[in-house]
Amino acid sequence: MARGTQLSVVVENKPGQLAKVCAALTRAKVNIDAVTVVDTAEAGIIRLVTSSNTKAKVALQKAGMNVMQQSVLVVKMANTPGALAAAAKKLAAKGINIEYVYGSGAPKGQASTIVLGVSDIVKAAKIKL
Repeated sequence: MARGTQLSVVVENKPGQLAKVCAALTRAKVNIDAVTVVDTAEAGIIRLVTSSNTKAKVALQKAGMNVMQQSVLVVKMANTPGALAAAAKKLAAKGINIEYVYGSGAPKGQASTIVLGVSDIVKAAKIKL
C-alpha cells in the first residue's frame, strides 16, 4: 500500500469553518483528494489529503490555522462491492488495527481514493492490497 500524508486542522465548531479551509486551498490552487470532518460540541477536526500537501499547509497556516501532518495509507481502490472488506481483512490478518477510514468516491468501475489511519503504518505499507 502507498504511504501518504494527511493534514489535520482543528477548528471551532461553528458555521463557516470548512468554507474557510476550502477558500484557503482554493486560493493556493490545491485540490482536495479526500476529506472527512469529525466533530465534538466545541471543535471539529478536518482531515484531508490534497494534490499538494506542502502548498496546502502553507496556505492554511497563512490563513491562521494550526495544521498537523500524519502518515496514513492512501489507496486507490476499485469502487466495487467488497473491495474495502478485502483490504480490512488483510490488515486484520496481520494484527493491524484500522483507527479510522475516509475517502472520496468515484463512479462505478473507477478507482476511489481511500485513506486509512492504522496502528502500524510501517507494517501496513508492506501489505499488497
